[in-house]
Amino acid sequence: YFFLFVFNRKTGEPPLINGWIPYLGKALIFRKDAFKFLLDQQKKLGDIFTVHIAGRYITFIMDPFQYVYVIRNSKQLEFHEFADKMASKTFDYPALSKGKFPDLKENLHRIYQYLQGKPLDIISDHMMKNLQDIFEWKCSQATDWETEKMYKFCCSVMFEASFVTLYGRVPAADGHKVISEIRDKFIKFDASFPYLAANIPIELLGATKKVRKELIHHFLLQNMTKWLGGSKVVQARQDIFEKYELLGDYDKAAHHFAFLWASVGNTIPATFWAMYYLLRHPEALAAVRDEIDHLLQSTGQERGPTYNIHLTREQLDNLVYLESALNESLRMCSSSMNIRISQEDFVLKLEGNQEVGLRKGDWIALYPQILHMDPEVYEDPKEYKFDRYIENGKKKTTFYKAGRKLKYFLMPFGSGISMCPGRFLAMNEMKMFLFLLLAHFDVELAENKAVRLDNSRMGLGILLPDVDIAFRYKLRS
Repeated sequence: YFFLFVFNRKTGEPPLINGWIPYLGKALIFRKDAFKFLLDQQKKLGDIFTVHIAGRYITFIMDPFQYVYVIRNSKQLEFHEFADKMASKTFDYPALSKGKFPDLKENLHRIYQYLQGKPLDIISDHMMKNLQDIFEWKCSQATDWETEKMYKFCCSVMFEASFVTLYGRVPAADGHKVISEIRDKFIKFDASFPYLAANIPIELLGATKKVRKELIHHFLLQNMTKWLGGSKVVQARQDIFEKYELLGDYDKAAHHFAFLWASVGNTIPATFWAMYYLLRHPEALAAVRDEIDHLLQSTGQERGPTYNIHLTREQLDNLVYLESALNESLRMCSSSMNIRISQEDFVLKLEGNQEVGLRKGDWIALYPQILHMDPEVYEDPKEYKFDRYIENGKKKTTFYKAGRKLKYFLMPFGSGISMCPGRFLAMNEMKMFLFLLLAHFDVELAENKAVRLDNSRMGLGILLPDVDIAFRYKLRS
């Protein structure tokens, strides 16, 4: 039956790679190394092909010049329902697309205005202050060289600063301890995230269900009302949830937990990679630090734990070496699959009179990691070049393939309707972390070992490191 199916394609449908294992198809090979698998198929079959993966038929569009045609067809190629189903299962709240919660999805989406424009400046300022408080505390500990594990360090600093910025301070005397406990549970839950995203029942994942329940309980209203100075974006979400009587207290708390995961789940590993690559490349570290010192000098600001540093959005945006170094690490560590689901049987028209026949329920996928590692677009793509996104001292935004300018060349935050609404805040947070780290400390690696990408999250966002690595820091003289 499965072999017969290969030939049962309608006119205009791309070649199908079915696999010989019923239901699973090519799932195991894809999970092992999606990047290599897709490149191999592209060589054999060209830029458009369909793969049978765990009961789904996913059509991959490999040519970056065709991305725009997928992204612009948002009516026929939908994303939100798929994301809603996956998130509701992963974070344990009722799906929004069910008629029980009219307009809830749209109302929540509107709140993302608090992560843009003037409100973005306000939340970024709070993040900067919270990061400075944490770094000041780190400075008070670092009388001489301090050694820590880098991923653990990034995780503890970014988690606490993000938590306090979004949800407020825990006023108890042991506020630090409470946030650390939430963080430790979060790390346990996060380790199971790829399995939950792959639709594996949570009952099969050891203590994950218990840990998720405990995490959600932290966000019950009676706990959140005790926290002081939370953000407008979280307050606005709370206000909206209160309007829906059918949304239980646990469901609301689960939504808040999902928002926390969305805020830090990818930012923490992205911060790690940005820091790791800078420390691995002394010339990159020197260039970024020079730029930071120059900005502080030119604005008459002192560095050191007792001084408050203030950065406007414009000043952050003008740190071209810092942004380029960050973009380069994002290019190398991001692996998000951009998925759309066909709402009807329809023919997707592409450039060059190409057409793709799609059936209702078919998935279409873009896999930007292929673009990010394309030697035609990025010379020596496996090499970290901190100034790759700079040209004549300014931001470089023109990249070419086959002599043609690309509209999309760097896609760590998704695309079109599925683009991460928190991307501007995420970039600001990572820049501020690196800015304060390099302004306050001399930093160096304490062990000489290569850290590689752990591929277990391929297709799901920023890849984690396969091991942690020790680094040392001390106050700059």
